[in-house]
Amino acid sequence: MSNGNPTDKGPFYHGTKADLQKGDLLMAGGDSNYKSEFRMNHIYFTALVNGAGLAAALAKGDGSERVYIVEPTGSYENDPNLTDKKFPGNPTRSYRSQMPLKIVGETTDWVKPDSGELQKFREKLEDGKGEIIN
Repeated sequence: MSNGNPTDKGPFYHGTKADLQKGDLLMAGGDSNYKSEFRMNHIYFTALVNGAGLAAALAKGDGSERVYIVEPTGSYENDPNLTDKKFPGNPTRSYRSQMPLKIVGETTDWVKPDSGELQKFREKLEDGKGEIIN
């Protein structure tokens, strides 16, 4: 499991295709963007704006890709799906929480991944090797 509580103070971002407003809460319990059979026990976020942009590009739905600035409303931990398995030490600055994230703004200052990058990530997700720690 993750190594204690992170000390990262953000700012934090969440990428999605949902059209949300300042003050809205993002809650755990939604379907996974990566494995449709999973209902997620956590809400995920990152301190890297382009990481949130990648998540927005990979998100399900037909809406526009959005990157929201969020604040955790409770405790959070390093995302064990990345930190423990793929990127020891959490250089992706990826986190998760069972408590809601509050939207405090939106940013457009991020780099949209190109179609080649997206295809590589989709292939990695579809190869079945990425078991999700829920």
